[in-house]
Amino acid sequence: MSHVLVPTTLEELWTFMAENPDAMIYAGGTDLLVKIRSCAVTTDCLICMERLNELKGVRVEAGEIIIGALTTHREMLDSPIVQRDLPLLYNALKNLGSPPIRNMGTLGGNIVTASPAGDTLPPLYISNAHLEIRSRNSSRRVPIESFILGPGRVDMRPGEILSQVVINKNTRFMVHHYEKVGRRSALACSVVSMAALMNISEDNTISEIRLAWGSVGPTVMRFRDIETFLVGRTLTVRGIEDAIRKVQQSVMPIDDVRASAAYRREVAGRLMLRLTGYASSR
Repeated sequence: MSHVLVPTTLEELWTFMAENPDAMIYAGGTDLLVKIRSCAVTTDCLICMERLNELKGVRVEAGEIIIGALTTHREMLDSPIVQRDLPLLYNALKNLGSPPIRNMGTLGGNIVTASPAGDTLPPLYISNAHLEIRSRNSSRRVPIESFILGPGRVDMRPGEILSQVVINKNTRFMVHHYEKVGRRSALACSVVSMAALMNISEDNTISEIRLAWGSVGPTVMRFRDIETFLVGRTLTVRGIEDAIRKVQQSVMPIDDVRASAAYRREVAGRLMLRLTGYASSR
């Protein structure tokens, strides 16, 4: 049985971390506790952060939306700020797990777990989210793309925690699209996911676009060369078919129990066809 420490202040957290350098730190525990129960990981000490209220909540400061790392998925779904200003993230959260998972799981946990299938990650990548990483004596802000290094690997140094997620308040995009494909229609881990932010001109040409895919590489994949290629293209099947092929050539999926690499590659490209539904019928 692991010893569990439950700090109620950051100062108490820093003390526990210093006294137990090998402890595993968690918030909702929807990933870690499953691994412990299955003996995939073992530890003598756990530090549970769920009572650190100063790392919870959604607020706006100086044009930035700040989400505490310990904010649960349910709390984000209920937040008027997320609903109004982050519709892409909101759409991803609606597709995340089951009600119990949304009630327990946190945004910080979804990020630090660093699964290529993490539902919140593609929206955060194309929203250019930054992460505040704190230790007892310092803090640093890093882009999410720099923080996540690979499956289960993040740029977290000893004595550090993820404290909050920062996203510029930006409402200039017309289209906020998130979609994932799973083995079931609900409560499914993503086989392929795609997030898109897009602006369309009156003649149905793409004037600006950001795209990111999950579950098709070791981390979320974003191809800025393909985004640049799409600008000026007509938002029709014919107009984007070359970009679809480029995506299918660029992703790096694997075979696993949920899907083959070939299937993921095909779906990653074809999810772009959903975007043509936003073209005006003028």
